[in-house]
Amino acid sequence: MSNQVPTPQPSEEIDLGQLFQLIGNAFKKLFNFIGSIIKGIFGIIISFLLFTQKHFLKFVIAFLIGAIGGYFIDKYKTPKYISSMVVEPNFNSVQQLYNNIDFYNDLAGARDSTALASALNISVNDAASIKRLYLDSYSDENQKLKSFDNFIKGLDTTTIKAIDYEAYLKNFNSLDARFHKISIESTNSYVAKKAQPAIIGSIATNDYFKLQKKINDKNIELKSEVYQQQLREIDSLQKLYKTILVKEADKPIQGTNINLAANGTSSQNKELTLLKERDVLKFNMVALNNERANKATILNVISDFPTRGVKIKGIWKSYKFLLPLALLGLVLALLSVLELNKYLKRYKG
Repeated sequence: MSNQVPTPQPSEEIDLGQLFQLIGNAFKKLFNFIGSIIKGIFGIIISFLLFTQKHFLKFVIAFLIGAIGGYFIDKYKTPKYISSMVVEPNFNSVQQLYNNIDFYNDLAGARDSTALASALNISVNDAASIKRLYLDSYSDENQKLKSFDNFIKGLDTTTIKAIDYEAYLKNFNSLDARFHKISIESTNSYVAKKAQPAIIGSIATNDYFKLQKKINDKNIELKSEVYQQQLREIDSLQKLYKTILVKEADKPIQGTNINLAANGTSSQNKELTLLKERDVLKFNMVALNNERANKATILNVISDFPTRGVKIKGIWKSYKFLLPLALLGLVLALLSVLELNKYLKRYKG
């Protein structure tokens, strides 16, 4: 019987040396890649610094020319003024207000002074001084909470469960805000006050909003009459219960007085219920009076345009800041194009 040498089997275990070598190669490639990126960024920075050093004098001259030129432009240019008015639109008139302001701003941007003067009921010269009209909305957290509360009051129970405050805020936009600020930029500091009646009148004279206000006034009066009638009825019932209590108290005590005590307690409870209902009615009447005051006009003016606008200031809007930056950008672009042209010529050669 002959002895057979066993055939060696391939190892199923992973060679740890090869595994570490693969991992080391992977990290090496990663570090080389990151290093190439860092070298590239560093090379760009160095190239830019060399470029700046080479043309530093040109940049300084451009900056000085821009600063001096901007100073004289700011000194002799016609100043601009800004005036703002805060309003509270009622009866869903906010969209119309935004449309009107956009229309006025388009006319101002197109320099159509005649049409703008007609729209705002001011002189053509005053209209020509208007440079820009715009509208901003603003609301704090308290106003957003009140708006959300008013929104869910008109929903059914099932819909209310499906809507939370966070979801409401995601869909909250400028039209949902309660207060809106109308601003006018002009070279005439008095023109905004002159234009105010026309801006308000463009909303107040709208037939649809006038009808909505008329209906709302009738509904308020109807509610007020109902509350007054309920209040009179409560007063009458209170007098009746007081009379019953007095008569029950005047009755002579004969035998047991259990029924009399029960009747007296019942009358007292009913009177307490009437007092609570009276308090609820008073609260509703106060809320109704507030609604009457808040919706007395289609467009409530919270803060009028001032008699005179405020001069627009600030370094960010001055030419002594903007002109040097513009000239520096222009010089940088021109020099970059020249350097690129030189590089392309060398590359082609």
